[in-house]
Amino acid sequence: PPPPPPRSFFFLMIRLRPRSTQGVSSAALDVYKRQNREESLQNPWSADERTAMVEAWLSESGIQDVKIVSIPDIDDPPNWVAHAEQYHGSAGVFFTSDAPSAELYGVAGWQVVTTPLENRESFEGWRVRETARMLSTIGDEEAVRAVLSQTIPSVVVEYMVRNDALRRLAFLGEGGEPVG
Repeated sequence: PPPPPPRSFFFLMIRLRPRSTQGVSSAALDVYKRQNREESLQNPWSADERTAMVEAWLSESGIQDVKIVSIPDIDDPPNWVAHAEQYHGSAGVFFTSDAPSAELYGVAGWQVVTTPLENRESFEGWRVRETARMLSTIGDEEAVRAVLSQTIPSVVVEYMVRNDALRRLAFLGEGGEPVG
């Protein structure tokens, strides 16, 4: 954990789903992401890549004064909040669409603000990742941009294309045959 933990006044939990935060504007946000997971189709990008993608989206959205905090997962929900507070600070406001996380933070004394999921059928994580995976071997970058920008902010799609962050998805097969 970083010494000392930062003072937290607004904490937004996202898992690289920037479209679900379009209504949020704040002078200060802390953005959470898991940093110690092995690369997989569930977690295809590193903490640094996720940070760059979120920063690109924040910049384009005009949201400033953001501190992005990477928190290693401990796979221990009852102790998660105490662990995470070492990174993002103690009780403040927790904003999320994730019900289990909202419950954990609420029990720990945080003010919890929940938001409903928008267009869940389109923005569901596995669906977005599978679409990106299917496009990961397509050489027509404009076609890739056109399809992915329907569910991922264009600035994030642009980062993925520019930094070759899609190609690896073809080789992260988890069941079935890898693409390509």
